[in-house]
Amino acid sequence: MQTKHFAQLVGLSALWGASFMLIRIAAPLLGPNVLAALRIGMATLTLAVLMRAMRHSWPTEHWRELALIGLLSVAAPFLLFAWAALKLPAGYSALLNSTAVMFGIFASALFKEDRLTLRKLFGCVLGFSGVGLIVGLGPVEPSVGVYVAALACVTASACYGFSTPLMKRALSRMQPLQIAAGLHALSFVMLIPGAAWTWSAAQFTPMALLAVVIMGVVTSGIAYWMHIRILAHVSSVAAMSPTFMIPVFGVIWGHVFLGEALSTGIFAGGALVLVASALITGFNPWQKWLDVADTKL
Repeated sequence: MQTKHFAQLVGLSALWGASFMLIRIAAPLLGPNVLAALRIGMATLTLAVLMRAMRHSWPTEHWRELALIGLLSVAAPFLLFAWAALKLPAGYSALLNSTAVMFGIFASALFKEDRLTLRKLFGCVLGFSGVGLIVGLGPVEPSVGVYVAALACVTASACYGFSTPLMKRALSRMQPLQIAAGLHALSFVMLIPGAAWTWSAAQFTPMALLAVVIMGVVTSGIAYWMHIRILAHVSSVAAMSPTFMIPVFGVIWGHVFLGEALSTGIFAGGALVLVASALITGFNPWQKWLDVADTKL
């Protein structure tokens, strides 16, 4: 993996880490159905403007493929995480989101998009250990609702993991912007009925609407396009490496803006997460200098 791609993945981690904080703010006010639909609708509008500006055509002939990818990568995860935010702190959701990499590794191997190696498996172990240290929040009172919310986060993460290899395959037939716009548009259609059903109960406060705009334009629309562009140059597993870095930012944003507890384990955990990401992606910032040294010898 090139340095620029790794840096871009770190930037995406910061954006997606902020999403959990924004979801935590908006979900209790708008409700999960309305929040997910508005977020995806705003993302669709943003990507449609970009499609028009760049003169890309809509990939209507691939709508079935995009509908499946959209269900797994956008519609279902956004709705599940929005529902879980009613019960769980932002940091916990970000932590559970990291399980997507494990699902993704096995999905990529199943679809023959990548192969399992001891290095990647060891990276997963380090990554999970790191996020365990990072999310040093106070204990959440155990309840059926909390366990179900945690299960919803893991299910959403599994959807992410299995959708990434499918998205990688779609790149052979469509441009990244076409994929991002198409899957968001179809996902928006999927969530309209649920949003309409609960629309009257939503509280459209300025804070909730601002959160929706930021998520829709930045962390969904533009970020998804960036992610798919990176996916064109790296493996499916490498493209999912931000999942291990998201908890770092998710916990930081939750602490700064929501007052969620911050553990000193974030420093040790953050170091493990970075090492895990390098192992999974194959990124080595010293490789260029090592190659130069070898050449001189």
